[in-house]
Amino acid sequence: MMTKISKPEIKSSKPDTNQGGAKFLVAIIGAATLKGKELKDLLTERNFPAGDIRLLDDEESLGQLESVGDEPSFIQSVTAEHLSGVDFTFFAAEEACTNKTWEMVRRAGSEIIDVTYALDARPEAVVRAPWLEQELGEGHPVELVTAPVVIAHPASVVLGLLLVRLNKQHKIRRANATVLEPASERGRRGMDELHEQTVNLLSFQQLPTMVFGTQVAFNVVPGYGEGAEPTLAAVEERVLRHYRAITNGHAPVPSLMFLHAPVFHAHTFSIYIDLASPASLDDFEAALAGEHLEFVRKPPSEPSNLNAAGQQNVQIAVRRDADSKTGFWIWAAADNLRILASLAVESAEDMAATRPRGKVQ
Repeated sequence: MMTKISKPEIKSSKPDTNQGGAKFLVAIIGAATLKGKELKDLLTERNFPAGDIRLLDDEESLGQLESVGDEPSFIQSVTAEHLSGVDFTFFAAEEACTNKTWEMVRRAGSEIIDVTYALDARPEAVVRAPWLEQELGEGHPVELVTAPVVIAHPASVVLGLLLVRLNKQHKIRRANATVLEPASERGRRGMDELHEQTVNLLSFQQLPTMVFGTQVAFNVVPGYGEGAEPTLAAVEERVLRHYRAITNGHAPVPSLMFLHAPVFHAHTFSIYIDLASPASLDDFEAALAGEHLEFVRKPPSEPSNLNAAGQQNVQIAVRRDADSKTGFWIWAAADNLRILASLAVESAEDMAATRPRGKVQ
């Protein structure tokens, strides 16, 4: 059984993205990837005003049949012809593909929304997390020519939402977080390798290690083998960089450690919070309660990779530290792909409210 704690919400007006019934032309580069499929599904579920969604990808996926809503669609190549007139382009392929094609997309006049993180080092790019913008009462600036948008890493968004919301009511003295990364963060190749390693281990065969560079099946590791990119240390750096950008000094930066867990989907978090002064468990939970967070206290529905899969909200459970009046533990689980796609589509909805039709000059 799930129990939710909620507090009165300030209702914000959702931007009118339909603009009198006119439709946008949308492209997904990397439509056959896990991120691309999640984006495609959410654009349909949220009724994004798309007159057409073009599915684009690399040579391996060309001609693959996908469905967009109730309509069948074939995956096409990434060319200037297929980008002509596109209003919004979501990048969901490998980082190398984003780096190779994003300039072509910009020349076509399309808005750019990157969920591959390839563009986050570019000075003109903006890191966005609509959930944090709403929490902090900040809006995305309206510009004639918008900068590429990089969607913040889902782990940084979960940590940011928890710590910003809590810090409003109870000053945080220190926060430590251990994040367990699933195989799906490495795309379908990562999931396939975890599956193959598991099967091969049980049949005493050699393990494939092209993606992770080491055994990850039945094994929790603090790093990958030689040649595996990005490293877990690089992921930690990215998460902290994105966290600083989206929290904007409204919460302390946590001490962070990433581990790889032998699971397919969902990040899980073990977070220790030390407050500046004592608080009751009820007060601690009340400070966290609100949109995008769901308290789950009783088995078998407690936060876990399985229970979080496909869920929009972050599942959390809270308990006091056994030896400190100011210490609290949060155990959380969040579907990494679902949250990333949700943030990307919500960002597009914001931008659609002021997006002119046709090419931006």
